Amino acid sequence: MKYFAAAACAAMLATGALAEGMTHHVAVHVDENDPKVMNMALNNVQNLVKYYESQGDTVMVELVAYGPGLNMYVPGKSPVADRIATMSLEIETLSFAACGNTHRKMSEKAGKEIALLEEATIVPSGVVRLVELQEQGYAYVRP
Repeated sequence: MKYFAAAACAAMLATGALAEGMTHHVAVHVDENDPKVMNMALNNVQNLVKYYESQGDTVMVELVAYGPGLNMYVPGKSPVADRIATMSLEIETLSFAACGNTHRKMSEKAGKEIALLEEATIVPSGVVRLVELQEQGYAYVRP
């Protein structure tokens, strides 16, 4: 029996069944204009990626910002703009979603189109995006 288990394990290794890691999916939610919350969200992302990579796994992360949290993506207002720029270059599986509803309201209030960091992609609704991601099996994290 011991030899059978060893042979089965060797066969699985040879076919790559154990060599390929899992892919995890995580949605991170920021809706506060608080540098501590923004930094904690980015720390969570870095820790997730570091941990899963050390396990041989991949993690797909989408950081969704809306409401006051959208300031995270506004040049000149974002206290984490430099970290976002660096992390987007270092972590290929990280994306940044900006709520279109919040963006539209901010732009209307300002009387002009509010620019966002180039890393951010506008989605129709931040809340809807979080629901969609969870329906697709993403784990939900709110720092």
